[in-house]
Parts: sequence; C-alpha cells; structure tokens
Amino acid sequence: MTTEERRAAVLARLKNAKSPLSGTKLAREFGVSRQIIVGDISILRAEGEKIYATPRGYFVPESEGTEGLLVSFICRHNRDEMEQELLAFVDNGGEVLDVIVEHPVYGPLKADLLLTSRRDVKNFLTKMQKCEAAPISIVTGGIHVHTVRVPDEEALEAIKEELEKLGVLEETGV
Repeated sequence: MTTEERRAAVLARLKNAKSPLSGTKLAREFGVSRQIIVGDISILRAEGEKIYATPRGYFVPESEGTEGLLVSFICRHNRDEMEQELLAFVDNGGEVLDVIVEHPVYGPLKADLLLTSRRDVKNFLTKMQKCEAAPISIVTGGIHVHTVRVPDEEALEAIKEELEKLGVLEETGV
C-alpha cells in the first residue's frame, strides 16, 4: 500500500466510524506507527479534510450540524472548577465543541473537545488526570473561550444561569 493509498484508507475509515478512533488503533490496523498516523491526519487536514482530534480519538463529522445555536462563552476558573463548568454545559443540553485561548506569542490556540454528556466529561477529566496535563487556559490565567452548540434559547439561558451561579462566566456571544 502506498502512502497515498493509506491516507485515503485512513480517511475512509474515519468517515465510516460510528465513534472516534485513536491514533494507536489506526496504526495497528494499517501496520504503521502512531506517529505516521498523526502525520497522515495532519496532511489530510492540510488538504482541507475536516478531521477532529478529541480526547477519545479522531473523527470526521457526518455534517456541519446546522441545528441549534453556536454560542461562545468566555469563562475564567481554576482547575478545580473545570468539571462543574463542563457539566453546566452538557447537563443543560449543550455540546462543548472546543476550547480556545489567546496565547501572547502564538495567538489563538484551539483544542477540539466535542463533549456531549457526563460520560464524555468524566472521560476527558480522567485522561487529563492520568496524563497529569494542565488545561491550556494555564497560559491565560484561567481565561478561555468555549464554542458550544445549544439546541434552543431555553438551553442557552439555563447554561448562562448555571455558569453565573458558579462564578465562572465572563461573557457570552452568539
């Protein structure tokens, strides 16, 4: 199999997957190292493919998902408040698409999260703890932006209220 054939097969595998696939799993399937898969994903993205990297693995969205409202929430909190913040989103019907920070040198840094449930939040936080990883908001004193898809205005208001009660909401924008 040539490199181009492998990349096409990786893309097809991602498009047909029902859930995210880890780089390790893809590497085993194609008989290459995980780093080769990481490189393949980077090249496919550079060619314009929509491939998301999440804590659970890579995936290609079925569609851009035009249902609901896309809202930006600017929040500030410490590491201990991260779980309550994320649960405020998912418990009220929100889908946390990403987290973005404004690095003083590199500019905006974005990480795809794609958290839709308590289970997703738990898995994300467990992985953070296992890896002893710091949240990317460490570079901004806790300030960060989440892009969240909400089903309707009612869910949006419920999320705002809960984040305000927690004292982590700085600002919102639709």
